[in-house]
Amino acid sequence: MDYYTILAIPIIVSTLWLFTANLARNSHPHFTNKSIVLLIAHPDDEAMFFSPTLLALTAPDSGNHVKILCLSNGNADGLGKTREKELMASGEILGLRNRDDILVLDSPHFADGMKTVWEVEKVAEVLSQAFSSPRQKQKDQPTADDAPKATIDVLITFDRLGVSNHPNHIALYHGAKSWLNGLMKGKQGWRCPVELHTLTSISILRKYISFLDAPMTMAMGFLSGLKDSRKHEKAGARRQAIFVSDVWQWRLGQKAMTRAHRSQMRWFRWGWITFGRYMVVNDLEREVI
Repeated sequence: MDYYTILAIPIIVSTLWLFTANLARNSHPHFTNKSIVLLIAHPDDEAMFFSPTLLALTAPDSGNHVKILCLSNGNADGLGKTREKELMASGEILGLRNRDDILVLDSPHFADGMKTVWEVEKVAEVLSQAFSSPRQKQKDQPTADDAPKATIDVLITFDRLGVSNHPNHIALYHGAKSWLNGLMKGKQGWRCPVELHTLTSISILRKYISFLDAPMTMAMGFLSGLKDSRKHEKAGARRQAIFVSDVWQWRLGQKAMTRAHRSQMRWFRWGWITFGRYMVVNDLEREVI
């Protein structure tokens, strides 16, 4: 390999990264002027898994109002109160308007732990209390002729595999589906007022190739889009949204971990924030409700 080839490689790679980031930035005009909630299980989930999504959706020109609902304060090691404060600081770095847009629960129903399985019904109950419209929550349920209503437009969370197979992450997916299915019960013919988008779980190999996964994800998203277009974008069809951070946004995601979530910065997390694909690339699937 000659000298010029060696010099060309980082230039080509950097150019490809910036190109895919710019392409992704212009591929999701749907997410504008929305009330959006990111549902997570623990403080630091927003930075380790969803920073590309948050940085894109909190951009000032998007017109979105983004909030975070965290069902646990991550008190497995007795650091719950510390981690609550760290989440507030991370949210500010990642573009949330203010700390009032972050709610962290400290409930015995949602104890932090890899061996703790959260009840799906409890997750759905929290979502209903927080985001169902007042009439939907009344005992006298609205009739089938009344449109289903909610106080948010978009809910984002983990998919059925939880990205890392964490049972707390997986419970969020099933709880979100349960809430929205309940919201739509007896509402045939109406469209769900809340779009549910879930973060796609990928193989262990792809998890650690950082921005190199972006072109692959974009290509797969393009093919998925062609498939959807053949279905004429009928109601309920799955659609993919892809967010790719540029170098500056990637560094902001890292900063959310190193500056805000200091209590969690153990040696293996340095590897994650350096090589982890989710620090650069997020692909969300719209779930069928």
